[in-house]
Amino acid sequence: MIVGLDRVRASVGDLAGGAVAVARLLGRSGFVGEENATFALDNIALDLSLSEGGVDGLTGLAFEVAIADVAYRVCQRRALSPQPPVAFAEADGTALREGRHVELDPDATFGVQITLVEYAGKPATQPSTPFDGAVTGLDHVVIRTTHPNRAAALYGARLGLDMRLDRTEPKWGARLMFFRCGDLIVEVVHNLNEEPSDAPDKLWGLSWRVANAEAAHARLSANGFDLSEIRTGRKPGTRVFTVRNNTLGVPTLIVEVQQGRGAAA
Repeated sequence: MIVGLDRVRASVGDLAGGAVAVARLLGRSGFVGEENATFALDNIALDLSLSEGGVDGLTGLAFEVAIADVAYRVCQRRALSPQPPVAFAEADGTALREGRHVELDPDATFGVQITLVEYAGKPATQPSTPFDGAVTGLDHVVIRTTHPNRAAALYGARLGLDMRLDRTEPKWGARLMFFRCGDLIVEVVHNLNEEPSDAPDKLWGLSWRVANAEAAHARLSANGFDLSEIRTGRKPGTRVFTVRNNTLGVPTLIVEVQQGRGAAA
C-alpha cells in the first residue's frame, strides 16, 4: 500500500523565522510563501505551516501510495477510519503537485496525524542546491510510544511497513522498532522506565543524513548551532552528532552513513 514517506510536516509560530532556521539547519534554500514553506531534499520534503497556538513542533507524516482508492479500502478494512480521497493541487515554488489524499483518523493512529497521498504523475519539485556540508535527506523519523505492541501492530500490520528490527536494550533503557519505508526508517521508541499505557504516541524527532560529518559539523557550528562532538553511531557504519538548538523544538541528530550502508539496509 505505502510506497514511501513523502513529507514530514511541522508547525511554527513564526514562519519567516522558522524557515530561516530550517534553511540554516539543512544547508538548503526552500520555497517560502505567506502561510507555508517547503524544503525539498533527496528523499522527502519538509513542510512548515503557521501554528494556531504559536508552538513549534512536528505535526504529521504524509506517505505516498500508488492508488488512493485502493489505500482507502485497505484502511477501511484495517480499522484506520479513513476519510474518502480528496483531490488537491498545491504549489511548491515553481512546481505544481496534484493528486488525491486520504486522511486517517488520529484516534485510529494513536495521536500521530497520517495522510496518504496519491500523485497525478510524479511531482516536478527538485531538491534545492545544497551548500557544503548540507543535509542530503532524512535517515530516521522517530515516534515515541508508551504502548509498543500497539505501535508495532499499527506500523507493521495495519500500515504494512516492513519491520527490520525489534530490540529491547536495557543499557539504553529502550525498546527500539525500525520499520523500513523506502530508503529511510520509521523508528518507534518505548522508554523502558515508562509503564505501558494508552497515552497517545508522539511524533518526536528527526535524524538527518549527511555525506560528511566533519563538513556538516563545521557548517552548523559556524552558523551558531550548539552541537555535540562527532561520535560513533549505534548502527554500524555510522557517525553522528546531536544538534541542541534552533531545531524548532525537535530533537535532532545528524548521521553520516558510510557508502553502501544506508539506514534501511
